[in-house]
Amino acid sequence: MKKILFIILCFTNSIAFSQTGIIRGKIIDKQSEKPIEGANVSLIVVEGIAEVTDADGNFKLSNVPLGRQNIQVSFVGYEDAFVSEIEVTTGKENILAISMTEQFNTLKEVVITGGGQNKAKAINKMAAVSVRQFSAEEANRYAGGRSDVARLASNFAGVATANDSRNDIVVRGNSPAGLLWRVEGIPVPSPNHFATLGTTGSPVSALNPNLLANSDFITSAFPAEYGNALGGVFDLGFRKGNTEDYEYSVGMAAFPGVEAMAEGPLLKKNGGSFVAAARYGIVGALGLAGTTAVPNYNDLSFNLDFGKSKLGNFTLFGILGNSDIDFIGKNIEDDTDLFAAKDEDAFATSAFSAFGLKHTINIGEKSYLKTTLGTSSASSTYEADRYFNFQTPSETKLRFTEVDNTESRFTFSTLFNSKISKKFTLRTGLLYESFNLEAKITDRDRQADANGDGFPDFVSIINNDGNYSIVQPYAQVQIRLSEKLTLNAGLHGQYFSINEEFAFEPRTSLSYAINTKSAINFGYGMHHQNVAAPILFLNENIGGNLVQTNKNLDLVRSDHYVLGYDLRFADKWRAKVELYYQSIDKAAVETTASGYSSLTEGASFTYSIDKTSLISNGKGSNSGVEFTLEKFFSKGYNVLFTSSFFESKYEGSDGVERNSPFNNGYVINALAGKEFKIGKAKKNIFSINTKFTTAGGRYYTPVDLAASQAAGFEIRDDSKPYSEQYDPYLRLDIKLGMKFNSKSKKRSHQFYVDFQNVTANENVFIKEYNRQTGQINQKDQIGFQPDFGYRFNF
Repeated sequence: MKKILFIILCFTNSIAFSQTGIIRGKIIDKQSEKPIEGANVSLIVVEGIAEVTDADGNFKLSNVPLGRQNIQVSFVGYEDAFVSEIEVTTGKENILAISMTEQFNTLKEVVITGGGQNKAKAINKMAAVSVRQFSAEEANRYAGGRSDVARLASNFAGVATANDSRNDIVVRGNSPAGLLWRVEGIPVPSPNHFATLGTTGSPVSALNPNLLANSDFITSAFPAEYGNALGGVFDLGFRKGNTEDYEYSVGMAAFPGVEAMAEGPLLKKNGGSFVAAARYGIVGALGLAGTTAVPNYNDLSFNLDFGKSKLGNFTLFGILGNSDIDFIGKNIEDDTDLFAAKDEDAFATSAFSAFGLKHTINIGEKSYLKTTLGTSSASSTYEADRYFNFQTPSETKLRFTEVDNTESRFTFSTLFNSKISKKFTLRTGLLYESFNLEAKITDRDRQADANGDGFPDFVSIINNDGNYSIVQPYAQVQIRLSEKLTLNAGLHGQYFSINEEFAFEPRTSLSYAINTKSAINFGYGMHHQNVAAPILFLNENIGGNLVQTNKNLDLVRSDHYVLGYDLRFADKWRAKVELYYQSIDKAAVETTASGYSSLTEGASFTYSIDKTSLISNGKGSNSGVEFTLEKFFSKGYNVLFTSSFFESKYEGSDGVERNSPFNNGYVINALAGKEFKIGKAKKNIFSINTKFTTAGGRYYTPVDLAASQAAGFEIRDDSKPYSEQYDPYLRLDIKLGMKFNSKSKKRSHQFYVDFQNVTANENVFIKEYNRQTGQINQKDQIGFQPDFGYRFNF
């Protein structure tokens, strides 16, 4: 810490600021997404800095003073757009994408804040309810975020992630398995290191936020183009690189690791660009991983935009990530390790990749066709060796678990968008996904010893090598019925080849502007999702034959209802209230009376391995109220307060309504950030950001201690599913940062120190049976933990 402060002081004393920065970007029509030529772009307050967009909608403002700046965009027949608090530095140009809405008749202007977009509005124009736009800058600025977009989402209303060890997203009481990840318009597997089959979260993200454009996070009643998800949607897009100049960045941080990034023009005459970044994890070497084992991980991301040509615009994008970790029992120092045990050696690997080629071509003046071909893969292996009689010198080592899963996917997506008039927009398309799943899971059946050797039998849990497909056609329209009333309506279809089920799903939302400061909105959506692969392809031994008895399970169905009120009571301030109700049916449950349901799966590395011959009779419901108070970053500070009060219930085959494991009951977040201009020229920045989070504890099934002691391994009391609750979660984070601009060159430096869980609160991780002590142990999550980072832009 002393070394970090010394470096900051040295830079403060030696750096003076006099250079200016650059703001560039593109202005497009929000409905047609076509460039607007002739729009006026000017810097507010500072006179004489203004430009007019060219035929491609591009503009460039030079000699912009350093610090936070604001611009105004105007064009005849369109609502004015305002972009506020743009952070201008010497090390990197600001490249914006700004959408403008054509006037209905004499509509009031719409103020757009931050990064060229209004974060209260979605980038997807068809998303009108339960949506929050976010930026990469927020992921890097907020305290406790670890530069992880999934952890960023935990700050938003309706999201619970009361687990420091993983970034699973629990949206409005739904399992994390109900989340859809999309990159550049196509679904992808879990974009995380150490991910496993059927999960959507993990300890470390493989997404580099520095390559992301502003993106959407949707929590219910999704527009018609989204499918095969019940809980939420992460709709991510890559930003384009600098089309005029080469820029570089190197950095180091505890959790993202060591990073190098480059961007610049590509096929410059076509206006193309590239941006690419690679990272290598170092958290294990720093001893901050929550385990004595050393996690290794690295990732590469890129986006190549080949610019405008007669054939349209082509873009090639991709993400590639690898990770591995070895848990050696003899190296475990105590029973507090979150992921390892003293009597077991375990070896885990994971790999993730997603690549796509996107083509966009204009059709007439107000329509375009966007087609994407993609391929993705997610693989994971796990081997565990268990030691018996491990207290004695004559240890017996036994292979206990083997996992080798690879899911490969080919994706074809096509979307046609047409702005038929300023009052009517049509969007229709098709998504086709072809899957190949090679999955092998072998584990010890603790209840069987057919060989009579005194050890559990090694049995096949999953042995699958096959193909299946999901087809999703959709159509949706946006109708501006009046200056104040907008209707979005659509129909989504979903075909699942394994059970040959086809579902039609109506989607609609209605927004009414009461006045220029307030609006109400309503949304409804029906959604379906197939049961997760680790449950769908389980083997059951029937007469000596292994049969996949869950393959014909129905698609799980959900109906979302949302009612919201949005108030802009002051400049850059927003208050929002949403009420929601979600009913779920056709969840997988057991044929005999029990408290099991597939709705309880998906929040850890593994799924249940003994749930076969399931039927689609399960039910569930989620309901709650959410409140958001937000001041978007302006005048040097920002505020975000979110609260969610909800119930998450489910019914197993016994018909008893129970708390789901995701029924925290409440989640409260309070975030604030302030920037101070320091130095002689007042252009270097000291920042402080803080975050306070508290949430109800999750429900869990207690350990049957007597049965566990008799068996020698953990047995949960299935007669009391999710009947007990962990203590409430509480955490306070404080992040301090410094930004410097070079005096004479295009360079900038950034430092931060993030103090996480500064009160060292003992939040419960898990209560589990300890095989060595024969008792129930409580493992706590990571206590006080410092994070740090440095970035050099040039």
